[in-house]
Amino acid sequence: MEIGKSPLTSCSKDHQLVYKEWFNLADSDGDGRITGNDATKFFSLSDLSRQELKQIWALADSKRQGFLGFVEFVAAMQLVSLAQSGHEITVDVLKDTSLVENIKLPVLEGINELLAKNKNSTATGEFEMNGLTQLQLSPAAQRFTTKSSRKMPLNAVTSIIDGLKRLYIEKLKPLEVTYRFNDFVSPLLTSSDFDAKPMVMLLGQYSTGKTTFIKHLLRCNYPGVHIGPEPTTDRFVVVMTGTDERSIPGNTVAVQADMPFSGLTTFGGSFLSKFECAQMPHPLLDEITIVDTPGVLSGEKQRTQRSYDFTGVISWFAAKCDLILLLFDPHKLDISDEFKRVIASLRGNDDKIRVVLNKADQVDTQQLMRVYGALMWSLGKVLNTPEVVRVYIGSFNDKPINEENVSPMFRDLFEKEQDDLLVDLVEIPKKACDRRINEFVKRARAAKIHAHIISHLKKEMPAIMGKAKAQQRLIDNLEEEFAKVQREFHLPGGDFPNVEHFKEVLRTYSIDKFEKLKPKMIQVVDDMLGYEIPDLLKNFRNPYA
Repeated sequence: MEIGKSPLTSCSKDHQLVYKEWFNLADSDGDGRITGNDATKFFSLSDLSRQELKQIWALADSKRQGFLGFVEFVAAMQLVSLAQSGHEITVDVLKDTSLVENIKLPVLEGINELLAKNKNSTATGEFEMNGLTQLQLSPAAQRFTTKSSRKMPLNAVTSIIDGLKRLYIEKLKPLEVTYRFNDFVSPLLTSSDFDAKPMVMLLGQYSTGKTTFIKHLLRCNYPGVHIGPEPTTDRFVVVMTGTDERSIPGNTVAVQADMPFSGLTTFGGSFLSKFECAQMPHPLLDEITIVDTPGVLSGEKQRTQRSYDFTGVISWFAAKCDLILLLFDPHKLDISDEFKRVIASLRGNDDKIRVVLNKADQVDTQQLMRVYGALMWSLGKVLNTPEVVRVYIGSFNDKPINEENVSPMFRDLFEKEQDDLLVDLVEIPKKACDRRINEFVKRARAAKIHAHIISHLKKEMPAIMGKAKAQQRLIDNLEEEFAKVQREFHLPGGDFPNVEHFKEVLRTYSIDKFEKLKPKMIQVVDDMLGYEIPDLLKNFRNPYA
């Protein structure tokens, strides 16, 4: 399903009421999620083949979360109805407006009898489904919490994200706390970090069209927007969904438990005064969150020091984001020193980076070819990778394309490139769960390497005399110490942290106070990566696969 397109928009109110009743019946735990076990029981009433139900689940659970919410359940029911009518179930079937508007309720054998039994059993606090009676838990007992998760078995969680939360609290967080991973690499995760919507971050020099690009996506302005040829966006603005249009100051955003931005407090009040959240109701923002950033400085301007760690903030957002768009325009291809530092801070997130050559209609065809070549040459030096990064070429604003500069052939190219970028954005929510798993595994490996580094430095310290000199020697030769750890434990060199940043933080600590290596804690994380995460994914795969 496309971003902003919900099955509910094509569904009558009467049908929605029926689907809600069915959803409550199928939801055996009462937690607002139809798990694979729930689905196999309920969907069997449709009398469809296993292959048809496999395809229906795959399309309805497009985000691969391992469960269906109400919207996904409605989509599944609509697909069931279409399959019963003889239609082929494909990825595009729900995009056919004429077909969707005339969908009837699916035929489910014995559904009325089950509804009647459920109404009778609700009074006694029990729930009956396909002859199986279960005790109905209170919503408070079902809700995933830090306190209850310590005793929650893997088969008790009802989504992949809940499972990752449990594994983090029980397995990974103790290792991070013991070796101060949160001070050196990344703040400890909270529940909101797992539940946050996927994020897209825009980076580029001032006046490359970042804010206009967001306006182009939303088809409207967001609260507090200001567009101009000068550096107008002087702050980080997170554009996200909300019940009404409003701007929230950074200090307020950072302390809200339901937002994934508490880690930004480490950058201090100077940064938080340059940070805000713009909320507004919008179907696109129901699926993704967009991060607008200040224009990267160039020339004389970059000599003016910012009052906070700009590249550090970029690195923090990069780790949280699902997609990073680097914007250039044909008249600003130079990559300044600050921009180099910004791109370097994206290290480890190369798979998320896309490049947008914006305002391409401002130059003629011959100039555009030269601009594209110059851009690729500049990026090749900065990104330091043999792989070619994906570059989208176009004019991402609401103005008509400049007909004087652009030939018909290139006009078609711009339209295709814009469509390709939109497809990339549409795919983000579908890949969000996979991305969460990927980032979790990356974090676990980074935490393991960090524990080995910290314990190695501790081991190199003398027992009694000369601790200050020994600490200084270790800091000065930190790159060599990293190499020793890499060889001793056979670790990949590309996963090690930035040496300069590590030195900077290390100077504020007494290495002698660090913990020694605890092999049991390392083994717990290894078992989590080797067995428990694969088991979690297996439990929430397509129930008909």
